[in-house]
This record gives sequence, structure tokens and C-alpha cells, in this order.
Amino acid sequence: MDFLWDTKADRITKGDNLREIIPIEIKENQKGYTHYIFDKKLFNNPFYDIPDDKFMLFKSFLNGGSRSYPSDGNIPCDVIAREARKVLNKIKDYAKNPNSRYYEKANDALKHGKKSLVRGTLKLYLGKYTTRDWRRKRFTDDIDFWIFHFDMLEAALNDCGFIKNKLTKEWEKRISWYNKKTGETHHDILYAANNINQILDFGSGSYLIGASLSDIVHKKIKRGHDVDISDLINIAMIQNHQKLDSREEWAEAWNAFEEEANTRNKRTISNMISLCRYAYAVADHLENVSNAIQQYHDLIYDDLEYPEDMIQEICKNISIHWENYLEVHGTNATREMIHEFLLEQQKERPELANNLRQFAQRILTLINSRFTHQKVVFKIKK
Repeated sequence: MDFLWDTKADRITKGDNLREIIPIEIKENQKGYTHYIFDKKLFNNPFYDIPDDKFMLFKSFLNGGSRSYPSDGNIPCDVIAREARKVLNKIKDYAKNPNSRYYEKANDALKHGKKSLVRGTLKLYLGKYTTRDWRRKRFTDDIDFWIFHFDMLEAALNDCGFIKNKLTKEWEKRISWYNKKTGETHHDILYAANNINQILDFGSGSYLIGASLSDIVHKKIKRGHDVDISDLINIAMIQNHQKLDSREEWAEAWNAFEEEANTRNKRTISNMISLCRYAYAVADHLENVSNAIQQYHDLIYDDLEYPEDMIQEICKNISIHWENYLEVHGTNATREMIHEFLLEQQKERPELANNLRQFAQRILTLINSRFTHQKVVFKIKK
């Protein structure tokens, strides 16, 4: 059968064709419309299985591991964000110093703000377009800049400790960070690239046109790896709410989805179907976590279930701020703080799930509208 979408797509790397997009049911109604029905699907993670048991799900959530995020690198985003800020602040320094040889170029580059100079993962991170959980758990290994003044960027990179590899021509910096959860110091190479180099060609005849949220959506929905779809889900989770018109950037980003659907490219449609499958599954998971919290949130006060050393472990796994709070205020006050956090999460997660389901339904409605003349309807089994 010749489907209107790719039944296999890339999940991790270009050409792997590891993702299958096969309907679990095909129906034809009395009006002659063919309904392709897909199941919901969570991202494959060989290192973590989501517990079915509510109690274990609660414990997993409280230990910082209720959901992992597909990543395309080994360095935590918060570590890379510090390095990105150093480069951006260096460019700001150039712009403040009339004696700098890059004074005019820096001011020109910064006319739309320093966050306009990065794209991709770090743009999502610095712009806070995604959930806090995503920003804490997402990994990558490079900073994608979008700067037309090549010499100025290279000077800033050099001033911030990056070295240009003579063989690969890439800018590299060896960085180290301490993982308090494992008690180990990690080392890796951070890469910096100017995506202006890809302005003419991003492969498959597509090209990068800018660094806005809309431009990022275009790239991610075209490529459609697990990491791209996960990023789009985490953006939609907090951007796609009822006050949509008040968020100009998200409205423009939605236009990107519409433009991609208009192409009716088989791979793009496949990625959009996958986006809906994952989005509905993640929404279910968010509600399951909320229900688990509702049932077990008072356990944080139980000294047998959560003795003092467990409270210390939770704080270490969640945040340095929690560790500092525990050190300053003690165990009992920290239990109260954690309990307030749990109640906050219990309320927030169904709201995020609702945003996500509305988003997925919008995507389905969008792609269905593009195939109505072919009497085709895509559905996700609830």
C-alpha cells in the first residue's frame, strides 16, 4: 500500500529509519473516508522504564527521574548555558567599549538582543521556551550561534577559551563539571558553530533562515528525530495555552507548523503524526504522575519512608538550591518545602497535559485539513 506518509523515519540519526509509523487500525466510513488510527507512544529509553505502580512512580518522581528526555549530546544544558553566556557577554563588552575594534559590529549584532545570537537547544534554554524539568535534564554538546560578523564571533570564542581545531576547523573547548548525584567530575569537549554557514543548505534541499522560535520549529519538524519531537513537546507544554494570541512568538511558531503541513512532504507528515502520538502519551504520563502525587504527597513527612538521609538524597538529586535550603533551614523545614513543591506539581501537571492534548489535536486537525480532498483522516487512539 502506498501511504501518504513515510512509514519509517529517522529516530536518532539521519538514515537510521528506526521509527515505525504504522496504523494499528484502518477503517473506511460510509462517506468513503479512510481513517488511519495510531496508538500513543512514549519515547524509547533503554536506561529507564516508567513504573506502572503509583507508589513507585511517586518515588521515582521525587527522586528526580519520572521522565527522561532524548538528548543529542553528553553535557548538561545548564553547564553549556554558562559557557554560552560568557560568549554573549563578551560580545556585550565589545558593544560597550568604543575603543574595541568590534564596537560597531557588536552593536549591530545585539540590536535584537543577545538571545537572538543563538539558536537550537541553547536558544530554547536561554529563552525559557520549555519546561523547567527539560532545562534541568536535557543534554547536548554544542552551541549554535547565528552571527553574521564571523570575525567578531571568532574573537569572542577565542577570548572565552575556545580553540579552533586546525583539522576540523571547529571551535572546541574542553570543559569539566561535577555531578553531585554520582560524585564524579566529568570532562567533555564543547563545540561552538556559527549556523550562518548552513544558511544555504540544511540538507534535503532545506535551509536555515534564522534563529527565531519559528525557525527552530521548521528545522525540528523537518528532521524529526526523537530529540526534536521531544523538544517540540516541551515547548508546546508551556506555550500552547488558552492565551495563545498574547504570545506572539508562539503564534509565529504555529505558522511554521502550518507551512510545513502545506508542503505535504511525506517525511514531514510522518513526523507530525509521530509528534501527536508522543504528545498524547506524555500527557497521560503527566496526569499519572499528578495522581501519584495526590495519593502519596504526605509520605514526605514519614520518617520511616523518608528518613533524614533520604531527604538529603532527594535534595542532591533535584537542585543545588534545595541542598542549600536544607543546610540553612534543617530537615523539618525542608520537608515542608518539598511538600509545597509536590502540591504545586500535582496542580501543574494536569494543566501541562491539557496544553499538550490541545496542541496534539490542533496538529491532527491541521494535517487532516490538508488531506480532506483525498478523504483521509488521521486519528490517535485515546
